[in-house]
Amino acid sequence: MAEVSFFSVFRLWLFGARGCVLTKREIGLVPLPVSGRSLAEPIALNDPLRSALSRDPAAVALHDLKRSISWIDLEESCNALARRYHWMGLRPGDRIASLMPNSLELLIHYLAGLRCGLVLTPLNYRYTVPEINHALEISGARCLLHHCERQCDVDASNALSACDLGSITAHDDGIIDESSQDWREFALPQTEHDPGDPCFLFFTSGSTGKPKAVTHTRQSLGWMFASVLDVTGLRPGEQFLAGSSLSHIASSTFALSALCRGASVLVPNNLSCSCLETLLRDHHPQVVMALPVTLFSLVRDERLQRSDFSSVRLCISGGDKVNHQLHLEFEQATGQRIDECYGMSEIGFASLSPIEGENRIGSVGQLCPGFEGCIRSADGRELGVGEEGVLWIKSPTQTVGYWNNPAATAETVQEGWLNTGDAMRLDDDGYLWFCGRRKQIIVHDGSNICPQDVEEALMEHPAVDQAGVIGIEDAVHGQNVHAYVSFKSGSSVPSVPELISFARDRVGYKAPEVLQVLPSLPLNSVGKINRVALHAITSKH
Repeated sequence: MAEVSFFSVFRLWLFGARGCVLTKREIGLVPLPVSGRSLAEPIALNDPLRSALSRDPAAVALHDLKRSISWIDLEESCNALARRYHWMGLRPGDRIASLMPNSLELLIHYLAGLRCGLVLTPLNYRYTVPEINHALEISGARCLLHHCERQCDVDASNALSACDLGSITAHDDGIIDESSQDWREFALPQTEHDPGDPCFLFFTSGSTGKPKAVTHTRQSLGWMFASVLDVTGLRPGEQFLAGSSLSHIASSTFALSALCRGASVLVPNNLSCSCLETLLRDHHPQVVMALPVTLFSLVRDERLQRSDFSSVRLCISGGDKVNHQLHLEFEQATGQRIDECYGMSEIGFASLSPIEGENRIGSVGQLCPGFEGCIRSADGRELGVGEEGVLWIKSPTQTVGYWNNPAATAETVQEGWLNTGDAMRLDDDGYLWFCGRRKQIIVHDGSNICPQDVEEALMEHPAVDQAGVIGIEDAVHGQNVHAYVSFKSGSSVPSVPELISFARDRVGYKAPEVLQVLPSLPLNSVGKINRVALHAITSKH
């Protein structure tokens, strides 16, 4: 750390941290690499419901629109499903895939899998048959749990035949087939699982290629839970609303860590405005997590009332850039702020705007407890405050690698650090500013252009519903900015030149050279703009 003069310290004392002329970096308070708070220990996963059961076993643990399950009933359901899995022949280390919508059954499945040492492999419920095939092949799953409404797609999967234990069909009223009772008398071995054993495979979004299976151990997941609980301050008896897919690492780890703390979980059976509004009004959650697109729909729904958010002390959004307009509309409609976060399947939930601190709109906040980060140039040189480069992360939460893919693992994890591939910069107070996915950066005439910047500018037009931007190779300029948009129904539609000019007024040289209108934009399995599909559309023209 740089030496601090008496005069510098005096100025800081005299003027205060916010009014001081010197930056925190200048007085040595923001060293690089930057770190979140330290964590004492991971959350133990061998008995995740112990805290709640010892406090109030009859209290409600899970809610959806139709049902509630108490802590003691949740414990019994988990034990029953774990016994059935063991009776079927599933053993510690075996992969069990799931193709399930948001439901109480999915969380019961996760808890049962953790109890008997399985490697849980959630598939996004929007997966198509080829995506299902890919996930089953990569994971080597022995069994697939799926909801009955996806039966036709499961039947069409040619990879299911490799699952030697076949499939289990879940219905809205449960997973377990009551017609067979043989498993009920089957004793589940009391096994202490090793912290280094794998327990989850989360598939990446596949925005730049085929999804890879990210491996998390019981230990990395336990550290992830500890970090989530520390940064959110989630308390026993509080309620968490999981406003995004429970097959994704964000909502699933938040929900499971809440249950470990003795906080109940609200599970929307779908992400419609009516479903979310009902859960908000009926159950009054303290912590909410949702994708930006979900929050946009919610605040623009005429049925939303300001009082619906009266119980909420923390609303978290991430998974994509939170538009500036969304920040403004959300605060106006609800009286609450959105705390933007950053994370990825490889590391979990890595940064968040400080709950008790300043919410800097456009930033993804500060590093969460247990995380250390630095910004590096393309040649590996560590950069300083304000310089844009790639974010590297070191954390006990990070993946041990990609399942059966040592080459991709070696490329991403180096000397204990994980290359996120995301362009970031760090400000004087340790806030991270997301500048785009490095693999998506468009290099035009030597200038780096973040697609999200252009998309956000286009989205400011009142007629634009969706916007997606990609780079197209050009012999002269390196890459040209190519934009796709869809328009809102019933809106006054601008011409293409008018819309390009609109964008140029906001982002200057970053504005698209080419713009095409589509009825709707393709999305990937987690609801983000699918740039691979946009490239495919472009190549056809």
